[in-house]
Amino acid sequence: MSIGISDEHLELAASLRKWAADLKGRELARAAEGDVGERFGRVWQAVRDMDVHAIAAPESAGGGGGTVLDQAVALEACAHELVPGGLLGAAIGSTLTGRPGRYGVQVRPGGAVWDGGTADEVLGPDGSFFVGEVRPEAGLDLGARHGRVVEPRAVEADERVRRTAITLAAAEAAGVARWCLSTAVEYAKVREQFGQRIGAFQAVKHLCAEMLETAEAVTAAAWDAASAADARDEDQWEFAAAVAHATCFDGAVEVAKACIQVLGGIGFTFEHDAHLYLRRALALRALVGDGDAAAERLTAAAVDGVRRRVHLDLEGRDGPIRDDVRATVERIAQLPEEQRRAAYVETGYLTPHWPAPYGLGADAVTQIVIDQELARSGLSRPDLVIAAWALPTILEHGTDAQRERFVKPSLLGDLVWCQLFSEPGAGSDLASLRTRASRVDGGWRLSGQKVWNSVAERADWGICLARTDPDAPKHRGISYFLVDMRNSPGIDVRPLREITGKALFNEVFLDDVFVPDEMVVGDVDDGWRLARTTLANERVAMAGSRLSTSTERAVELATAGVTPAQQVAVGHSIASSTVCSLLGVRATLRSLAGRGPGPESSVAKLLGVRNRQDGAELVVSLHGDDVLLDASDEVRRDVWEMLNTRCLSIAGGTTQILRNVAGERILGLPRQPRTVHR
Repeated sequence: MSIGISDEHLELAASLRKWAADLKGRELARAAEGDVGERFGRVWQAVRDMDVHAIAAPESAGGGGGTVLDQAVALEACAHELVPGGLLGAAIGSTLTGRPGRYGVQVRPGGAVWDGGTADEVLGPDGSFFVGEVRPEAGLDLGARHGRVVEPRAVEADERVRRTAITLAAAEAAGVARWCLSTAVEYAKVREQFGQRIGAFQAVKHLCAEMLETAEAVTAAAWDAASAADARDEDQWEFAAAVAHATCFDGAVEVAKACIQVLGGIGFTFEHDAHLYLRRALALRALVGDGDAAAERLTAAAVDGVRRRVHLDLEGRDGPIRDDVRATVERIAQLPEEQRRAAYVETGYLTPHWPAPYGLGADAVTQIVIDQELARSGLSRPDLVIAAWALPTILEHGTDAQRERFVKPSLLGDLVWCQLFSEPGAGSDLASLRTRASRVDGGWRLSGQKVWNSVAERADWGICLARTDPDAPKHRGISYFLVDMRNSPGIDVRPLREITGKALFNEVFLDDVFVPDEMVVGDVDDGWRLARTTLANERVAMAGSRLSTSTERAVELATAGVTPAQQVAVGHSIASSTVCSLLGVRATLRSLAGRGPGPESSVAKLLGVRNRQDGAELVVSLHGDDVLLDASDEVRRDVWEMLNTRCLSIAGGTTQILRNVAGERILGLPRQPRTVHR
């Protein structure tokens, strides 16, 4: 997905990509190799005719009168087609001065002048115009002519110059990453080796999925920096720009390198365009400077209490419902805590996206307003745990009797659920499960072994997949059962001690357990489809301002003083955690715009797992050798969290399986042909 989310931004990006492609920037860049003279005059004339560089400049000065986000959308689209000749410098200068022009910009005192080799005017790091000679040089980026100040002068850097430059350069980095991702994926779909398309090989598929993760992170951070610039809150813009600095430029370089890796030998040739994008990504990173400095700034800001707070503009659509929602939430808040859960259920506020009478069938706007008002009142909903997986299936596929018996009591917390899906020989590959269900009078007898079952030791009911037709193909012949965990003879629940030393999971042995026909959900042999149920009216969540648990803990430890290297590490964790929240915000905005879910939710899980695991490990490293001793309760808790988070890349589908899914369902890469043994 591109930086733009609204219809207007999507249309702007599409039209500019088409316009930019006609400029044939990649051909011009090759033709200008090593030549420091003006080779991009035709491109600049086209840019000026379209005012692409001056979208954020006021109309009164001859600009487009748009926002910084509008300008970022345009830059991303043009970078996708590698428009040469100084567009980025012109956009930065026009945005800073409010006057359209062909600018070079020196962001760091003594550093290179961005696009100074093609500029009419040069802005210095202090925001003033530079008077003196700027010598153009042909460097790494064949599509740009940066410059060197012949007689540099000492000036103080202006933070607004730096932030504007990083914000708009991040948009270019997003465009580079997008082109590299799409180019690699399209090649992997058609290139054949060893008798099949290379995109079917898991190694290539995972590499492309990792490119998707990084490209989405780059895009989200670039979008947020531009959005924060428009909000005119300097602290928030500084924070968002630092996240973009720490995320976008290293990310674009990594995606560009991975693109060449997927392309193989053809990607290493000068004739292929891939190296031009790698050159642009490397040049952008060199221009903005080391991302570690941004990470240090993030740590300092977070220690001072700054967090990214993204405002969702509901465009007045909340007006008709806001007062009623606020009044309902205030009534709930006035109740004793032990009565609030029942009030959540009765009002539908516990699961507002579910259909009535268990929810409100709420649209995205209503869900967001409810979340906002709950947060304003300091309220949080109780966690449904496994019931959040079981009840949607019962709602959609169960009988009226099943819904009546199970849904409301579970919402009230009177019934606790566990999930009996995974097996020792069928973890992520649930279709290979071996637990069998044999038909008997009035129902079924279930026999088999389940594993990794949380809360099974105290569950009232379990949702269970079992094979009802052993002769059917593996994804068929499976049925979905509701198992009475307390009253059914033949169930043996055994605690399973994990690497933390505690037993949060269980093994469950089913020995001829009877399940009556009325406890089969949906049709017999249709359980695989049911297991993948999601309600048509998807949950829309409002992202909070808090970082992930481990990252917040790392910030807390940083307040007591850490080494410079540790401060950098904490800052990168802050950037990663913030990006995960931004992906959720973008998914919510997409829902508000009436579009289906994009890749953000899948990417958010993959990046979120990595952030939580890396963050927990970082926290332990901040304790140093205290973890080797009979440590305090505080240190023991942090060590337990680090060990416990190792399960996150396994539970709910391993990271590797999820990357297969992302590669095939989001990127459209081919499945690996199955080998049939005869």
